Amino acid sequence: LALFPDENIWPHLIDTTLPRYLVTTFQLMFGVGIITLVIGLATAWTVTMCEFPGRRFFEWALLLPFAVPAYVIAYVYTSLLDYAGPVQKTLRDWFGWESARDYWFPEIRTLEGATLMIGLVLYPYVYLLARAAFLEQSPSLFAVSRSLGHSALSTFFHVVLPIARPAVAVGLSLVLMETLNDFGTVDFFAVQTLTAGLFDTWMNLGNLGGAAQIATTMLAFVVILVTLERYSRRRQSQYAARDNREPIQRFTMPMSPQLICLAVCALPVIFGFLLPAITLAQYAWTYFDQSWNSDFIRNSLNSLFLSGAAALTTLLLGVTLAYSRRLHNTRGMQVMLRLSSLGYAMPGAVLAVGVIVPLAGFDNWFDGLMRDWFGVSTGLLLSGSAFALVFAYTVRFLAVSAGSVESALQKVTPSMDMASRSLGHSPGQTLIRVHLPILRGTLMTAALVVFVDVMKELPATLILRPFNFDTLATYVYQFASDEMLAHSALPALVIVLAGIIPIILMSRSIANTRSIG
Repeated sequence: LALFPDENIWPHLIDTTLPRYLVTTFQLMFGVGIITLVIGLATAWTVTMCEFPGRRFFEWALLLPFAVPAYVIAYVYTSLLDYAGPVQKTLRDWFGWESARDYWFPEIRTLEGATLMIGLVLYPYVYLLARAAFLEQSPSLFAVSRSLGHSALSTFFHVVLPIARPAVAVGLSLVLMETLNDFGTVDFFAVQTLTAGLFDTWMNLGNLGGAAQIATTMLAFVVILVTLERYSRRRQSQYAARDNREPIQRFTMPMSPQLICLAVCALPVIFGFLLPAITLAQYAWTYFDQSWNSDFIRNSLNSLFLSGAAALTTLLLGVTLAYSRRLHNTRGMQVMLRLSSLGYAMPGAVLAVGVIVPLAGFDNWFDGLMRDWFGVSTGLLLSGSAFALVFAYTVRFLAVSAGSVESALQKVTPSMDMASRSLGHSPGQTLIRVHLPILRGTLMTAALVVFVDVMKELPATLILRPFNFDTLATYVYQFASDEMLAHSALPALVIVLAGIIPIILMSRSIANTRSIG
């Protein structure tokens, strides 16, 4: 479709909007990358190597911004910082200012504002992987570096960071993929990225071919990021940590540096989670009577249905793929499992274009067939139904379940399969009676993560949803588009509360690493 569109607007895009889309997208990704690197590395190093009050609390609390979608935090800070918001209103009351001409206040709805909003909720990618890399390094490296006269800061930049670089690169790649995928924030802030351009070309201009051409451009970004991520994972295996190493000796410091460490860890949690969550809770309480209505209940049920269907589908396919590779570890199965993970790297808007084109083609073909044979119009059977959404969610999030199940299966000794087969059980019976009970926790975790990711997904849902069909994410988006931010608080708060579930699961994993340090 991108190569042979019905109406080729590619020359027009190149001459007009595409360069601006490319430059803005690059600026946004670069800015978000810098913010997430600074916050992620600083917090990971602080909680790993410094002893200060609340360190164990911040080990998992620094993940809390993960629970807040970028578009939600953008709506919250806009309501707080715009002209009619409480911050500027308080300043006018304090200083006696009468209008916006009397003072200067930074505009939040800009490229810089979008960069900050997205960075505040995506830094945990870098934090999580950097912290894991720091914990895996031998403490003797620090001791040798310090014995050679290097300070703690010099040791970090010349020894620790180079070794952790592959893990940090993986986290940064994930951050940039999520930044490229964002639509709610850039649309609300009127930042013209490739994703926003795709929506504008398709929804406003009605040109699917042009949207496909922009989607192809976005895929070039994805290929570069996936290549970087794969290369970094291969490099990461070279730095595998040894077992039986001595515990990490954290720096003990006077009270002033401890307070600085406390501030370094507290500020991202406050501005990335606590302040938005408290604001949403206040708005939800104030406008509860107006927000709790039939629309909210119906959209909540729609989200539950789609999230549950996608979680179940990805789980079934993930178990099938991972177990098939365990039984037949052929080159073909390895390639199939790798292909299943590519959807997670693909922006939701690009994936939606890839889904809607073949489904709409099938619908039109089948409708024409039924008209010719039976004189009956079937309409949009697939592309105009929830099937398209579940299909897109499955493609996008299959990597979560397949990767989790494959990793867990690798820890199950093959002797258990042999013992089951020697008792006359088939491979299917072995899976049901042996492996699934062992993998129950992994399966539940994978299903919950997919469930929450689907509930937060906005770009693909906006494009593929049937007419008059909304989820909590699109419900919040519509309120925000109508400048009714307070009324979006209740559905947004539900999304945030659901997003805390994976944080709880990850915090358990972090708790298990405390014995290392």
